[in-house]
Amino acid sequence: MAGKSKLQLEYIINCSPKVFFNRLSTASGLTEWFADDVRVKGNLFTFVWGETDQIAEKKMHKENKMVRYEWLDDDLEKDENYFEFVVTQDELTNDVSLIITDFAEEDEIDETTDLWNTQITKLKQLLGS
Repeated sequence: MAGKSKLQLEYIINCSPKVFFNRLSTASGLTEWFADDVRVKGNLFTFVWGETDQIAEKKMHKENKMVRYEWLDDDLEKDENYFEFVVTQDELTNDVSLIITDFAEEDEIDETTDLWNTQITKLKQLLGS
């Protein structure tokens, strides 16, 4: 079985990292733009989309900088089973970027990219960005 391709998508977010980091790292924040519902038990996040739910463990968390979620799914390769959000701020322009790392099958890259674009548009609307 061929592995998945790594996607790195970058978005400029006109908002301070402190303001929008909660939307990347908390159940209530993620529910606003990423999933229909998110439930948390310790470090386990259950993401709900319609009738589907998937469980991920929050593996890394650096306040206002990055958060990584690892899917608890035995079918996935160990190094292809996470998605992460990294927040960067340009020292000269102060532009804030959100860099998303995700994985997709070769034939699903466009679809996955479109999905992220849609979700980030929603996030930006929430932030008034």
